[in-house]
Amino acid sequence: MLPKKVSRVIASHDGVITRSRALELGMSRHQIDGRLDTGEWRRLHAGVYLPADRPVTAAANLRAAVLAAGPGAVARGPSAAWWHGILDSPPAIPWVVIPRDRRACIRNALVLRRDIPAADRTRSRGVAVVSRELAILETAITLPRGTAFLDRALQRHTLLPSLMQAHERNLPRRGGARSARMLAIAATGGASEAERMLVRVLRGSGITGWRLHVRAHGFEIDLAFERERVAIEVDGWAWHRDAERFARDLQRQNTLVNAGWHVLRFDWHRLAHDVAGVLGEIRAALARGRTPGLG
Repeated sequence: MLPKKVSRVIASHDGVITRSRALELGMSRHQIDGRLDTGEWRRLHAGVYLPADRPVTAAANLRAAVLAAGPGAVARGPSAAWWHGILDSPPAIPWVVIPRDRRACIRNALVLRRDIPAADRTRSRGVAVVSRELAILETAITLPRGTAFLDRALQRHTLLPSLMQAHERNLPRRGGARSARMLAIAATGGASEAERMLVRVLRGSGITGWRLHVRAHGFEIDLAFERERVAIEVDGWAWHRDAERFARDLQRQNTLVNAGWHVLRFDWHRLAHDVAGVLGEIRAALARGRTPGLG
């Protein structure tokens, strides 16, 4: 029979318990070793255990990796973003950072040596993790569509000044330059850059017959193919668009549609990461506008 205190720790920590914690709570070395010998407990890492009847979940894996990495270790990057509830799924293996003056070899974990400022260290559900802001910055540079992830994070989880402060506190670091570029785009909202990206895409593809900033029906269209009556509206990052601007954009789009225009909308992220898809939609709209009876 396990001591009640040990059972409570196991129940509240995804099944994970360390040897040192079990000893603190009244178990003897003989009792711990006996459970390991009989297979009642399994060893996840040196000195970190899980009852055999408990599943090895992503949460248990991360908790165990941080504990096994020793003093000063914290979850980082996508692991921390997932633990904070910002990323929907955990990475395949835990991401952990340890102080620069320490070494740790953890099986099936991605371990980095770097000193994390106190302001960017916290605890969540009993696990040491980097701050929400640093987790967002570290994760954004690892994802194929990292800018879209950063945009969503700004809408739901943090503020731009907080991200910028975390960025400055953690320089220099691997990926710092890329984070700086993302933050610079986020600060401007990305709308002007998105328009320039669209122009580059059209020129590079050889598509002609368009004009910028066309006035029609009391509104200005970002880019228009007037003969085919195709209007393209360009959006920056979603977090930068307030309710008033959103309502105005909807009114403009509805007015143009009612006047017979085919309206396409592309945001910064589509233009940056899905050029082929953008061109395909534009070409389809232009073909529709040139086909009698479909315009």
